[in-house]
Amino acid sequence: MKKLTISLLLLIVITSCGGDGKSVEAIIESGSLEDIRAKRAEFVTQQQEINSQLEQIDAAIAKLDTVKKLPLVTTFKALARDFDHFLEIQGDVDTKLNIVLYPEYNGVLSRVYVKDGQKVVKGQLLASIDDGGLSQQLAQMEVQANLAKTTFERQERLWNQKIGSEIQYLQAKTNYEAQQNAVNQMKAQLGKTTIRAPFSGIVDDIITEQGTVVSAGQTPVIRLVNLNDMYISAEIPEVYLGSVSEGKDVEVFFPVLGDTVNAKVRQVGNYINPTNRTFKIEVNVPNQNKKIKPNLTAKLKINDYSNPEAILIPQSVLSENANGDQYVYVASNMNGENEAVAKRTFVNTGKTQGDYVEILDGISNGDTVVREGARSVKDGQSIKILKVEVDE
Repeated sequence: MKKLTISLLLLIVITSCGGDGKSVEAIIESGSLEDIRAKRAEFVTQQQEINSQLEQIDAAIAKLDTVKKLPLVTTFKALARDFDHFLEIQGDVDTKLNIVLYPEYNGVLSRVYVKDGQKVVKGQLLASIDDGGLSQQLAQMEVQANLAKTTFERQERLWNQKIGSEIQYLQAKTNYEAQQNAVNQMKAQLGKTTIRAPFSGIVDDIITEQGTVVSAGQTPVIRLVNLNDMYISAEIPEVYLGSVSEGKDVEVFFPVLGDTVNAKVRQVGNYINPTNRTFKIEVNVPNQNKKIKPNLTAKLKINDYSNPEAILIPQSVLSENANGDQYVYVASNMNGENEAVAKRTFVNTGKTQGDYVEILDGISNGDTVVREGARSVKDGQSIKILKVEVDE
């Protein structure tokens, strides 16, 4: 408005005659440099006088005008509160009691005693392999061992009665012990023809049917699973090594099941993988209803940081200058008409959670921070506050 007024006044002056009665066009057409400069100096003087008068008029208007044109903003109270930061990462369900049983003996899988889904106890016989005559050999060896035992016992009684030679007694003893060791070795060999449950659990899969020729350590026969000791394994970036420890609370969400359970970190690895700079953790998982299965995907929220007196503000109110310094505007000197002064305040930020960021310094508990309109105000500018919120 001020520039328009000046332009109009200058236009009036220019289109009017100068002090010597000549028009601007006439002076320019005369070609006299001295006259043209004189006319210009005359106009500059008149413009300065007009600007001075306009300033006086604007000051009078500002004094008499009760409706001030101040930037309109909304604000919120920055209050200290409990703040829990969570590391979110993906993991997989696993169990140490999930194994595939292999035979220890070559032969025909003669009998499978269980079926899929059957519960078994530790030590229960699951399958057997044709022993190829080992049981008959064991029976013969046991007969020989019994004879050697009888001979030794009789020779021992005679020796105790001082009858017979010492060499006869020692030979009988040695023969008996050798036969007994041979029997034990054959029993151990024969034991390899059976497959027994190493722990209590559920037969998850019969991989090889009976009648199939199996090879020791190569042919998978039965998968056995126990769902009582389930855990989640996950890889954590090394930057969290100091904040993720045993006993930390973990919120576990299973997307497939739509279930959330609370758990704790039960083990933290002592080795950092040089390939991806991570370390492993294990989180125990309660599984009373047996719905959680091995290799199920889980999302973990690990509480890696807490502050009972944190100042949190929306990230949207943060601004940044050319040097990378972050700042907000704090409303100060508020009067009864909700008018205040916007003060630019530089801040240092900490952890972020969702749309909020923690302020480490720069803002105090109870400060009034400009929210809407923060991008349009300047440091030291008067503002009109439409609403003061308490940020939840």
